[in-house]
Amino acid sequence: MLRELRPAIVIMVALTVITGLAYPLAMTGLAQVFFPGQANGSLIERDGKVIGSALIGQNFTSERYFHPRPSATTETDPNDPTKTVPVPYAADSSGGSNLAPTAKALVDRVKADVGKLKAESGGAPVPADLVTTSGSGLDPDISPASARLQVARVAKARGLPEADVRALVESHIEGRLLGIIGEPRVNVLSLNLALDAMR
Repeated sequence: MLRELRPAIVIMVALTVITGLAYPLAMTGLAQVFFPGQANGSLIERDGKVIGSALIGQNFTSERYFHPRPSATTETDPNDPTKTVPVPYAADSSGGSNLAPTAKALVDRVKADVGKLKAESGGAPVPADLVTTSGSGLDPDISPASARLQVARVAKARGLPEADVRALVESHIEGRLLGIIGEPRVNVLSLNLALDAMR
């Protein structure tokens, strides 16, 4: 009996060490050597302080900043643990709203957001990503059309020429990966940091 069990035990221990210890350590080491920024969370620093990640959106609400996609993330209500409350871009609670496309709450929110954005932009068409949440609720990017729609509001709030703000947006558009994967996008945190640097 022991003769039959010994090979199974040896293989189990060997595979556990290889796949559970050696391989993860090797991949972590290689990532730290070749891609240290990405391996450590693509963190963005300003004045030596971490202010965010290029991979996780932040909830900019001031008129002086470009706004991200809406976020449907929630957390437990501190006053009533049986309920949840909206906490936009809660990285520890990634997820969508799970509302059906015909849900009244979703339809009402989208209509209100579209109305507000149309009023701000003089009736211009509103890109879908500016009024819909992503599946994770943490999307750090918006479409170039969404960024362009906000140029007039941001320029007015900051007292900057629209042409300068538009040029900043255009310089922050990231293309498709390898020219074919994904869609062009603008990282909102990176754009807002560049906006703060404008004088």
